[in-house]
Amino acid sequence: MKILEILKNVDLVIADIEVNLGKEKHNNPTLCVKNGNKIIPLSTPDGRPILMKEENSIQIEGD
Repeated sequence: MKILEILKNVDLVIADIEVNLGKEKHNNPTLCVKNGNKIIPLSTPDGRPILMKEENSIQIEGD
């Protein structure tokens, strides 16, 4: 394994994310990357890791 690139202008954050699961809403602290005005979760609400992709991003409210 090797490092190809160190990404700049991103912050590693823990965000309390709310999701709809069926008719119920659940929230959980989630490890995320903040890139500008978008948050990209690094795991699902139940803790499984996911890829850091732009299509997984969530717009920060108010921005």
